Amino acid sequence: MAEKFWEKIKMRHCDLAGCDVALEAQTVYPAEIMPDQPPRILNHRCSNGYDCALNHRGSCVWSGTNPAYDPFQE
Repeated sequence: MAEKFWEKIKMRHCDLAGCDVALEAQTVYPAEIMPDQPPRILNHRCSNGYDCALNHRGSCVWSGTNPAYDPFQE
């Protein structure tokens, strides 16, 4: 059976959140019966994106509140 994991890709200090945050990717690894298949990335998220969205801060694209700013592009 395929397995899904959230894996850290990058770490940054976010000035808007005031702490270190991680860019994470949801990766699906194939089942053992298909070992030659590469893992697939389904989704990306920020480790602090949920907290930023709850605080109603227009922070970045990963919290879903400001599509014009991506702190991981720097």
